[in-house]
Amino acid sequence: MLLQGRTCVITGAASERGLGRATAKLFAEQGARVAILDLDEAAAQAAAKAIGPDHRGYACDVTDRDACLGAARRIREDFGGIDVLVNNAGITQPVRTLDITPENYEAVTDVSLRGTLYMSQAVIPTMKDAGRGAIVCMSSVSAQRGGGVFGGPHYSAAKAGVLGLARAMARELGPDGIRVNSITPGLIQTDITAGKLSDAMKAEILKGIPLNRLGDAIDVARICLFLASDLSSYVTGATIDVNGGMLIH
Repeated sequence: MLLQGRTCVITGAASERGLGRATAKLFAEQGARVAILDLDEAAAQAAAKAIGPDHRGYACDVTDRDACLGAARRIREDFGGIDVLVNNAGITQPVRTLDITPENYEAVTDVSLRGTLYMSQAVIPTMKDAGRGAIVCMSSVSAQRGGGVFGGPHYSAAKAGVLGLARAMARELGPDGIRVNSITPGLIQTDITAGKLSDAMKAEILKGIPLNRLGDAIDVARICLFLASDLSSYVTGATIDVNGGMLIH
């Protein structure tokens, strides 16, 4: 049990076929008590119930700093502490550069980038008090290769910002025993991609993936588990690619 007795917070984890839900399920199997955060409290509670009786769901808009602080406070009251945070919440939009409106830009960057900062700010004091903690930030291969998957340039920018933020936090928080790392998934089969890929599109995409398959949510969840657990106790400021070789650099 790699996470026995630890409290793990995962944002944006209510979607049934999402990266967050797969991560929550795997963490629960490894002994964690999981707190699922989502805009929809009923959906978050249902997701928590689906993985077992020891887990809880909470409403939280990660773009609202007060909401993040409030959610973290409730989790501490219910579980006694916070050991792991997975900043998973994010949205994407397939919009080209000249078509990006201020509303588009703010929506995408607010959830991925501002949300990562606010939720991290909400849990860091608890981790500092404990002298240890692990924060996992979800970026994207889009940030590294300049888009070309689903999201527009503003999505690439937001996810590139996540990488910079995570590395800066890792440098700052290392002396406090808090590790901060990032994951850059490639094309993963989730609710976001469901129904958007024709057989012809898949065949074309697979030509650029050496492992010759699209990713599954569990592929990303396993790397989250590695970064959340003591298996990665001497790893911080790292970026781990989960893309089947779509980008080798």
